Amino acid sequence: MTDTIKQALAVAKGEILQSDSPRLDAELLLAHSLSVERSYLYAYPDRVLSSDVSKRFDELVRRRAQSEPIAYLLGEKSFWNLTLKVSPAVLIPRPETELLVETALGLGVCAASRQVADLGTGSGAIALAVGKSRPRWRITGTDISPDALEIARQNRETLGLGNVAFKEGSWCDVLPSGTMDIIIANPPYIAPDDPHLTLGELRYEPVMALRADSDGYRDLQCIAAHAREKLASGGWLLLEHGYAQQEILQALLRDFGYSDVEGKKDLAGVPRMVQARWPGPVSD
Repeated sequence: MTDTIKQALAVAKGEILQSDSPRLDAELLLAHSLSVERSYLYAYPDRVLSSDVSKRFDELVRRRAQSEPIAYLLGEKSFWNLTLKVSPAVLIPRPETELLVETALGLGVCAASRQVADLGTGSGAIALAVGKSRPRWRITGTDISPDALEIARQNRETLGLGNVAFKEGSWCDVLPSGTMDIIIANPPYIAPDDPHLTLGELRYEPVMALRADSDGYRDLQCIAAHAREKLASGGWLLLEHGYAQQEILQALLRDFGYSDVEGKKDLAGVPRMVQARWPGPVSD
């Protein structure tokens, strides 16, 4: 006998043991399997599931029980005020990364127009959030992965944003020199030997978007060095980093000649990003 919605949720909740929110995960997966909103599950708890829906739901629950991220199972993730398509080709957007968007918007609050770059754009989350919030700004997202860029472009088309462009290339390489008012990046910053890379949900995400050599600083250092060539005088560099990297990153930026270097914490009180201004060429 096929389960009802209520029965199926009860069973699934008991199987998704590794999750911090097994009931919510089960509801999201069942609503997805039924192509309905979550509220439907509460309105019709005694509806009997078809065999096709039951099989689809059971498979999603099995994968979730193995720690596969629910965003990949659903094929979407909320970020800022957007719903974005995601796949295993892109890093799942995190709520704490919204601090980069908030900071960028604040730095240009009085500017009618800005040239902004989002390096390693992935799903396009940062670029699209900034572009949606500031329609007159011009945003360029770069990524070395064609598969990631395809996801980003699909998200752009869904949102109908004509002020956001995506280009294939490594970090700053495809940006014109001396033009960017703000460069934003959430690069890989996890050290290669960090055990978290092989545990839980992280093992399903693209390792190239997570792991960086030199104890996690390689890409942060590379971006900091090359962004100087792409920023306009007085332009800003915003970098997300690991929880223990802020002090060293601030010192690195000052050594590279940046000014107004400031660290920021996310809503959980964790050191999360650094902003720094590039003063431009220094005369002899």
